[in-house]
Amino acid sequence: MTNIIHRNPRAALPVAASGTGCTITDTQGRRYLDASGGAAVSCLGHGHPEVRAAITAQLDKLEYAHTSFFTTEAAETLAAMLASRSPAGLDQAYFVSSGSEAVETALKMARQYHVDRGEPQRFRFLARRQSYHGNTLAALSIGGNMARRALYQPLLMESHHVSPCFPFRYLEAGETHEQYGDRLAAELEEAITGLGAGTVAAFVAETVVGATAGTVAPVPGYFRKMREVCDRHGVLLILDEVMSGVGRTGSYHAFEQEGVVPDILTLAKGLGSGYQPIGAVLAHRKVVDAMHQGSGAFQHGHTYVGHPVACAAALAVQHIIQRDGLVERVAALGPRFERLLHGALSEHPHVGDIRGRGLFWSVELVTDRSGNRPFDPALKLNTRIKAAAERHGLLCYPGGGTIDGTRGDHVLLAPPYIATEAELESIAGLLRLAIDDAVHEARQA
Repeated sequence: MTNIIHRNPRAALPVAASGTGCTITDTQGRRYLDASGGAAVSCLGHGHPEVRAAITAQLDKLEYAHTSFFTTEAAETLAAMLASRSPAGLDQAYFVSSGSEAVETALKMARQYHVDRGEPQRFRFLARRQSYHGNTLAALSIGGNMARRALYQPLLMESHHVSPCFPFRYLEAGETHEQYGDRLAAELEEAITGLGAGTVAAFVAETVVGATAGTVAPVPGYFRKMREVCDRHGVLLILDEVMSGVGRTGSYHAFEQEGVVPDILTLAKGLGSGYQPIGAVLAHRKVVDAMHQGSGAFQHGHTYVGHPVACAAALAVQHIIQRDGLVERVAALGPRFERLLHGALSEHPHVGDIRGRGLFWSVELVTDRSGNRPFDPALKLNTRIKAAAERHGLLCYPGGGTIDGTRGDHVLLAPPYIATEAELESIAGLLRLAIDDAVHEARQA
């Protein structure tokens, strides 16, 4: 009997007892290789002694101070570190408790920026289909995850969506990546002008799409084209790197590989590595200056904004990432992990695509490789893979609705940055076993 409202009350969950490195152990003594860091969270793995020490040290000094009364050394130092790792101008930080809160904050910030500049008619947001930006109502509104939106549709705010940059599914026959990017930029331009160019506040996009479509990286030049469209119409560019940021794709910020700088950036999972709940918004100085020169202050806040213990934990995580060269390690391990995944799965009859960057990869499942047709959603192949993987001692992060919100299955992998090549090889091999088991079960259903 439990008093917790679990995500799935029909499933009996093991009880996690301890964790070290890339492994979690339950109360029955069963060990699991954490191939996804939860939801791409545990970038340093589990039980890192320096992060635990930093949390304890902060608790010994001060556990909480409300930001309407005080700032703290932990928050100030973390903000300075993030600014030092970001392009010039993108140096204003706002710390919250989750990725959803970060996105909610970014939307409010974009709205206030335009109001304080004398353009109160800008209230509309454009995002992409097959995206996910969080579970608060505003974040859910701009997201393109149809399954998560469906129940709350009557409560969601107005939002508008354009096509994702998803070449595996939507690149047309004979179309080059350059032409594909041009087509998507033209679609964004048409959407902005159709809504009324003076009414659109921001375009929101995951730099590398996370769990909804499965680590989909943009084609070369895509974000430069989208940036040009936004600039032409006075629309802010908000990049969501809650999953893909802070080293996960082999660069500190995922956007560094795209040749653009966003006006507002959201971070979370790799920021604190799960040691404390924390998210962040990094805003360009022009955005913050407009608010300060307009209404005088950002009209937003939560009780746990800038929580000193969370900031201390994140500061320790970021210090370790920088000191130990873990971003560079991810960049080096990425191609090796890709080779291991291809070696184990590229010839599998039900693997249609293997895609990703750094230590952020997905495997898309198909009924057959010739037409890349998805499995029947009723088979719930992604949940079968998750269960089969756990039986083999592997934790992965499967998802459904890859194609249109209802069809398509994928498995997301985001191992800790400290994973060894032997652990990465085990992940690839165990995932193959899990896929085989799940497909066999689905056929018997």
